[in-house]
Amino acid sequence: MLSASRPRETLSITDAVAIIVGMVVGVGIFKTPSIVAVSADSELMLMLFWVLGGLASLIGALCYAELTSTYPHAGGDYHYLNRAFGVVPSFLYAWARMAVIQTGSIAMVAFLIGDYASAIFRIGAYSTSLYAGTTILILTAVNIAGIRQGKWTQKTLISVTMAGLFVVAAAGIFLTEPQTAAAAAVGTGRIVPGGVALGTAMIFVLLTYGGWNEAAFLSAEVKSTRRNMVKVLLLSIGMITIIYLLINLALLKSLGLADMAASEAVMADMMRRVFGQNGARFISVLILIAAISTMNAAIITGARTGYALGRDYTILNFLGRWQGHRHTPVNALLLQGGVALLLVILGTGTRDGFVMMVEYTAPVFWLFFLMVGISIFVLRLKNAGEHRPFAVPLYPLTPMVFCMICLFMLYSSLAYTGSGAFFGVGVLLAGIPLMLLQKSRNARLAK
Repeated sequence: MLSASRPRETLSITDAVAIIVGMVVGVGIFKTPSIVAVSADSELMLMLFWVLGGLASLIGALCYAELTSTYPHAGGDYHYLNRAFGVVPSFLYAWARMAVIQTGSIAMVAFLIGDYASAIFRIGAYSTSLYAGTTILILTAVNIAGIRQGKWTQKTLISVTMAGLFVVAAAGIFLTEPQTAAAAAVGTGRIVPGGVALGTAMIFVLLTYGGWNEAAFLSAEVKSTRRNMVKVLLLSIGMITIIYLLINLALLKSLGLADMAASEAVMADMMRRVFGQNGARFISVLILIAAISTMNAAIITGARTGYALGRDYTILNFLGRWQGHRHTPVNALLLQGGVALLLVILGTGTRDGFVMMVEYTAPVFWLFFLMVGISIFVLRLKNAGEHRPFAVPLYPLTPMVFCMICLFMLYSSLAYTGSGAFFGVGVLLAGIPLMLLQKSRNARLAK
């Protein structure tokens, strides 16, 4: 029998925003500005790419604001897919999130932590994987201790990350000489036409903005959720956009467009120019803290899907137990941590564990993200009389644009990934026998 304990409204707006911003503002912003700069033929175009990323995320957030305020649930996307399309897509989504999407993202960030930690102090031939696995174990243990420990860890990490990023932005804007227009125009290396440049740039921009949708998995735990989830989403997107614009403005002023495009470690190059080698070390430590913040947020939100799945399927009912005094799903956290550790072990045998995890997760993620967008239309038709505390503006145009963005990213993730993508799809399909076993058990119980 399932535990009677259920999620409680224990998260303030500040708590939820800290988790979401920590999820999004991870390691991507330390790498992608140089990749995006290659596709820009002017400083204005570069900034426009990042503004467009913020607008695309805002469009998605408005769609999610309707779903989270109308149907608050710890299962997030799983719950919306279940209401809109039934048990098959929702079960496969929850399975994919446990086995591919969230656990793969945790492992991906873990490999980055391992890479940077190993650069500071190496601990043998498998240093990266050892650091990766240890970090997963520690942060899973913190969140098993309770949501209070998890959220305070998150607020501490994201506060340090935000402070560090503002230091980086201020150093680039105020402590460097501006690059001349002539210098910035030379050597950007653009070899793609405008349309392809936009598509290529937006793949990496939206990758860097990715993660704000994790707010859906907190919707059952945010205080006065029907009113406050809209604030959580909009505040998170607004803060993220401002941070990204300030960082790119600082990079443009200190390095110029040409040096940004040519850089392999764009933030380190800027800080080295301002503060010497100590500046580069500062960035390495900041990347580590940002990555740990991202992993902690992913661990918090990821386990909520496993909990929701356990509530609905008796074959997985051990996941549906909520520890009332800790306000957290301990069994779901344990399973999630175990799968993430397994993925780290599998990734250890590859040339680049981080790249493999990107390939492993991207196509499956964008497939279900697209389905969540479509669910807005389905739920509007199925539940026409449902009270919606927040209705997405300019319906149906706004969710149509959101679905088009998801479709574009799904195509891109299939076109630009390798064998890891096939592995991820294979693991997704492996959930079908488990679903059939559950249906068989239901049939026997019904007799």
